[in-house]
Amino acid sequence: MAAKQSTPTEKAIEVFRERGGILRTSEALQLDIHPHTLYTLRESGEIQQLSRGLYRLANLPPLTNADLVIVARKVPQSVICLISALAFHELTTQVPHLIDIALPRGTRAPILDYPPLRAFRFSGPAWSAGIETHMIDSVPVRIYSAAKNVADSFKYRNKIGLDVALESLKFYRQRRDFDVSTLLKYVRICRVERVMRPYLEALL
Repeated sequence: MAAKQSTPTEKAIEVFRERGGILRTSEALQLDIHPHTLYTLRESGEIQQLSRGLYRLANLPPLTNADLVIVARKVPQSVICLISALAFHELTTQVPHLIDIALPRGTRAPILDYPPLRAFRFSGPAWSAGIETHMIDSVPVRIYSAAKNVADSFKYRNKIGLDVALESLKFYRQRRDFDVSTLLKYVRICRVERVMRPYLEALL
């Protein structure tokens, strides 16, 4: 007896599973999933649309941080920074109303229908240093480290507020993994030694 052939929707669901349950439309097309099949899966409720051109299997557990996952999949070259990264590292009491991302200088800012983005241009070591990859809902998300974010907060204090920067330094000082040498490394990379010196002397 001949083996039963999988339907296009069954094949598409299997492709989604093999890719962690999330696909961009462009990825789906490259993997031979027909646009009509995507439409059928969406209409039947077997996949859900996270953002324009980004789909996820509906039977997976709810996302714990949908905004960061969407940005990581839609803008893979970006790094989560400033308020969004401070919130991730529990270094602020601010509630992010948009996602702060760092991009290399000269990179065009992406436009997403959701979530709203605020893009900052970084260059040289200030761009490349301190990038960590955290697995969130099985998706690799690039986020600046806690210490790098404290230094960035002082560098961009005119954008996010000096009070936010000071709060991040205070919270970082209270962490069990606080490391002054690591912090000073990023302070020098971000060129905020003069600005931070009085606050560091008061805390340390």
